[in-house]
Amino acid sequence: MDRLVIRGGNQLKGSVQIHGAKNAALPQIAAALLAAEPLELGNVPDLLDVTTMLGLMQELGVTAERETGGSLLLDPRGARNAQAPYEIVRRMRASILVLGPLVARFGSARVSLPGGCAIGARPVDLHLKALTALGARVEVDAGYITAETNGRRLRGGRIILTSPSVGATETAMMAAALAQGETEIVNAARDPEVCDLALCLTAMGAAIEGAGTHRIQIEGVDSLHRARHDLIADRIEAGTYAIAAAITGGQLELIDAHLEHLAAVGAVLEHAGAQIWPTDRGLMVSRTGPLRAVDVVTEPYPGFPTDLQAQFMALMAVAPGASVIRETIFESRFMHVPELGRLGANIVLQGTTALVRGAAKLHGAEVMATDLRASVGLVLAGLVAEGETVVHRIYHLDRGYEALDRKLVQCGADIRRVAQ
Repeated sequence: MDRLVIRGGNQLKGSVQIHGAKNAALPQIAAALLAAEPLELGNVPDLLDVTTMLGLMQELGVTAERETGGSLLLDPRGARNAQAPYEIVRRMRASILVLGPLVARFGSARVSLPGGCAIGARPVDLHLKALTALGARVEVDAGYITAETNGRRLRGGRIILTSPSVGATETAMMAAALAQGETEIVNAARDPEVCDLALCLTAMGAAIEGAGTHRIQIEGVDSLHRARHDLIADRIEAGTYAIAAAITGGQLELIDAHLEHLAAVGAVLEHAGAQIWPTDRGLMVSRTGPLRAVDVVTEPYPGFPTDLQAQFMALMAVAPGASVIRETIFESRFMHVPELGRLGANIVLQGTTALVRGAAKLHGAEVMATDLRASVGLVLAGLVAEGETVVHRIYHLDRGYEALDRKLVQCGADIRRVAQ
């Protein structure tokens, strides 16, 4: 199992290419199941999670071919209503996204309950309630979800989500695209990745209005067709490199990043002492003055994203003063706190709130990654820690960041990957 060895103290300067969004790629790959004709996706990142999803699609009879320039051609003409097995689904929570397309196209589905990062319960009940509202009969037994329509098409309905779950919104959209009649999704997630899925489905022939608002309306169609769609840039990757520039007192241009997708993050970073402005190629992030402590609460989009909480905590660990970080999305998303403490961070946990008192210096140590975003938070802390930091279990990083170590080296970081 590989590890990263980091010697801190270098400013980051240069440019970083922001790849396509992982959280846009996964539902759009699943959406290929809805049609009997190929779907071509552009700007698809080369990530472990994408490879896992493609392995699941292959189990379901969909072939995938990587083309030049990051394009992915998905051919569902051999798709079948096979079981989505535990061995694959356990590796990644987003595997549940095949459930809605399978039920919508084939009338039944059997998918293992998903696994993924250990950051909280993240129940799948909203996915199941959405399918039930569209007329499916859903049962959970022996670790598997079974959904059936008794030979009929799904029918349009009103889906009221008790929280704006991104995954449940995407499941509802994909299932409703082939349902008979009109579907209304209330309290829908507003995330850019949801809007991007709507654009992809629309290119395939779906009739969707309201994506990006709390109310999405879908008029079901009989079938979807061949299409091509380019993924949006990954706002979490962009936010991570923005924090990397801020924590090292450097300057990075984030190619293809969109400021409008990072409004809450940009505002917080500017309060913390960074400067952010758009360029012809994307976004520039710089810090020349001192850091300042800032309080943050994670919230559904357009609020500050939970997927950047660990990275921001690393930044606050070296900001003079005290900051309060409150996590409202996932109850177990502070597992990086003890590891940051090994580097010298002063963090006190009280339930879902962390009190961070900025340390004058962090010191290198061996640390262990516990999940995807926690792992990159430890890398950012290592970039400013004195001496050598070793981050173990970095397979988490490879799930969501393409070539992170190589990109950081190109910008001046002293970091290397070592095989164990």
